Amino acid sequence: MNTLTCGFIGLGLIGGSIARAIRSACPDARLIAYDIQEASLQLAHRDRVIDEICPSINASFGCCDYIFLCAPVSHNDENLLTLKQHLSPQTILTDVGSVKTGIHRQVDALGLKDLFIGGHPMTGSERFGYQNSKASLLENAYYILTPSDTVSGDKLYSYRTLVESMGAIPLILNYEEHDYVTAAVSHLPHVIAASLVNHVRNSDSEAGIMKLIAAGGFKDITRIASSSPDMWQQICLMNTANITKLLKEYIHYLTEISDCIESRSADALYEFFDSARHYRESFTNLSSGPIKTEHVLTVDIADKPGSVAAITSLLARHDVSIKNIGINHNRELAEGALRIEFHGTAATRKAIGLLTGQGYKIHTKEAQHDLS
Repeated sequence: MNTLTCGFIGLGLIGGSIARAIRSACPDARLIAYDIQEASLQLAHRDRVIDEICPSINASFGCCDYIFLCAPVSHNDENLLTLKQHLSPQTILTDVGSVKTGIHRQVDALGLKDLFIGGHPMTGSERFGYQNSKASLLENAYYILTPSDTVSGDKLYSYRTLVESMGAIPLILNYEEHDYVTAAVSHLPHVIAASLVNHVRNSDSEAGIMKLIAAGGFKDITRIASSSPDMWQQICLMNTANITKLLKEYIHYLTEISDCIESRSADALYEFFDSARHYRESFTNLSSGPIKTEHVLTVDIADKPGSVAAITSLLARHDVSIKNIGINHNRELAEGALRIEFHGTAATRKAIGLLTGQGYKIHTKEAQHDLS
């Protein structure tokens, strides 16, 4: 059996996480990478995640079974032009961008459709760069594949199998459907979150009372507004038609709800909130999607010395690692005041069992962050 060879053009958070996941799933694979950030390449080589550092996009990529385009999308044109002369007919060429129409058109213009399957791992982090990459970022994340209309079934089957080996969940869509779906469940929510934050900023008093109390639920539902403005500027410019279509529909829907509130239509308002509640509760609990679930508990604790230490000691004795911990100074979420964040679903579930077993009252919470 031939050794799997994968090339990476760009080795940041997503590229690095994919490389780590492939290394974990296929220890004998050969991984090569090029990035303008030499430090990232050196670190990945020291980590033994990649086997070869490429000083440029050169002939080394000609032997790759897979080539992942992980550089910023603004570099795709240039990188594809350079890469084209080195590509093998057997290579599967893919990307990791959150908008697919542009890259599919570029690939078509260059005559590379037979090689191309778009890829979008719907995961991420509030951090960036190779130094924050981790294989677990792919676990249980939907990984959307957008095959060109001329790529072979064998190539698609191979890529799907590789995605599954990384612990992700492959989902095959055409690129137009992908861009519409992500506009609805990722891009539009980011626009709305940013608009809510700006609206409160513009409506607040000089005393900043709104900002003061926004530390509760408002801060949580608008968390994704803390995402990179550069990235979201580019997404809006790349997926303009879908975002504006959905935004106009949403504005019309808001107008209807405003009319219901103004006319005090009790039945319509109840249906508005009830239908949203039922639909939201039907969502999967997988830690996947364009806006990723964080693993957070809020614990009711007594207001006395040693309360926090008792909880952290309990978790430590049972090898439950805490990612972050803080005290809630408001009571909007719960009576409790301790917010604990964990590294994954398994740790969260173990903590729930330990804490409830000791009589603590806990509240699970789906705080979210950007993953475009």
